[in-house]
Amino acid sequence: MKVAIATDHNGVEEKKELIALLHNKNIQVIDCSTENTPIDDYPDYALKVSHCVTKGEALLGVLLCGTGIGMSIAANKIKGIRCAKVNSIEDAHLSREHNNANIVALSYKEPIEELKKMVLEFIETPFSEDERHVRRIDKISKMEQSYDN
Repeated sequence: MKVAIATDHNGVEEKKELIALLHNKNIQVIDCSTENTPIDDYPDYALKVSHCVTKGEALLGVLLCGTGIGMSIAANKIKGIRCAKVNSIEDAHLSREHNNANIVALSYKEPIEELKKMVLEFIETPFSEDERHVRRIDKISKMEQSYDN
């Protein structure tokens, strides 16, 4: 499995710890924010991770910023992305199991051990394939197609 990850200037140290965690789990990582500056913009990194996922270079993505909200909003502008802003391990689980989210957005302000648990839960949880969840994701995809600018 390969995971793309990025942060704006706020979560650099947390990103490094998450990369180490993923490497320890034998998960390949594409670091999409190798250089950060105090004035960088989170949409740039959301776009990089989203492109890795939509192009098939990575199966899943992880985004970090101050709250995770901005990253989530930006990533969800990209066709084919289902980015979940996650606040708990349960959120991480359900975003994959029910919504087949392909990117998770997190606040770097959470304790690093909680971030690690949320990322692992997100990555390790499979999509349920239940008919109701497939139906709902299909509806989201149709919405995305019909409102393409």
